[in-house]
Amino acid sequence: MTSERGSFPPPVDVRGRGFPSRAALGDVQRWIDARAALPVPESVPVAQAAGRVLTAALAAPGDWPPADRAVRDGVAVASADTLGAGSYNPVPLLNAVPVSAGAPLPPGTDAVLPVEAVQMDAGFTEALGSVAPGEGVERRGDSLRASAVLWEAGRVLRPQDLGLLAALGVDTVAVAAQPRVRILLVGGPRSGPEVLGAMLAALVARDGGVAELVGPLPAESLLTDRGALAAACAAPGADLLLLAGRSGVGDDDLAPLALADAGTLVAHGVAMRPGDSAGVGLAMGVPALLLPGEPMACLAAYELLAGRAVRRSAGRDPGLPHRRVEARTARKLVSEIGCADLYRVRFTADGAVEPVASPALPGLAGAVRADGFVLIPAESEGFPAGSSVTVQCFDGTTTSSTRNS
Repeated sequence: MTSERGSFPPPVDVRGRGFPSRAALGDVQRWIDARAALPVPESVPVAQAAGRVLTAALAAPGDWPPADRAVRDGVAVASADTLGAGSYNPVPLLNAVPVSAGAPLPPGTDAVLPVEAVQMDAGFTEALGSVAPGEGVERRGDSLRASAVLWEAGRVLRPQDLGLLAALGVDTVAVAAQPRVRILLVGGPRSGPEVLGAMLAALVARDGGVAELVGPLPAESLLTDRGALAAACAAPGADLLLLAGRSGVGDDDLAPLALADAGTLVAHGVAMRPGDSAGVGLAMGVPALLLPGEPMACLAAYELLAGRAVRRSAGRDPGLPHRRVEARTARKLVSEIGCADLYRVRFTADGAVEPVASPALPGLAGAVRADGFVLIPAESEGFPAGSSVTVQCFDGTTTSSTRNS
């Protein structure tokens, strides 16, 4: 399968030897972009479309609002009937209909008097103020005209979008099918497969996929029979395969060999920290990602590699999905040339960022304490104190500028 490897050198068995070299992060990302499954359109009910991605431009089926309607509670009137009305000159109204905000205007009316400009006297309705034609009214088509494009393809639908579609009478919408992501938990007890499973399933859902957890696979069988893992890799029914654990240089790190048995191991070892034992390949034609068993390394490899494949297949932007904040470094972020570093950072009280943990240090605790991360490219030695950096914020992050607001 030389064509699948492209410029990547043939992978070798690194157990007990170490990695002779590591592929550049950008090269591996480009391989993923070229082989991740393309979004597949499907039609779903509007009520189930939150977070899904449009596969084609969507046009309004009719005007919105569909008729002139009140924008406030009050009394619908013919504006001409209110001429000269005031608090000292009440004017009787012969054609006055109480309306609520959002109600269509009754025939023969063209304005809405607010409730404070109306009084009832001996069963008669009187205007205490005048209104101009169209006052208190939203005209038909003011918000949308029929056939106007609502959103282009690629829109991630939000709850308010679904509300508008329902108001327009749209029952179903064409969206990208959610990619089926099979997660093989092969890390064994030392790597906490339950930790990896919970974390990866949540990340896949965040990126628009549907996770299928398989395992943890028995450590004993993996030590003696890599065929069991190869068979699990080759099982049909997935759009993307993630092998979590046993991707390193130990004697029991058989995931890369099993992936090679099931198809093709394209690249093993990526110049990134943490997560440098990640890899990519194909299992029965399905893209497969090797993720390290150490949880923080697994998180980093998912964010920069596997998540990219999930997002692309789900019709989303394959880039990092985090909110970005520009900030200045309170302290130096030290990096090594030749390796991309995912640097966990937190915001200081004055809005700067400082490191929480070095990319070389394992453990999810640093990620939990962090507000986000700075991705330092392989060609950089890091950022001195006072440098401007882009922070990729973890979900739920509140910067110092909004904490006290």
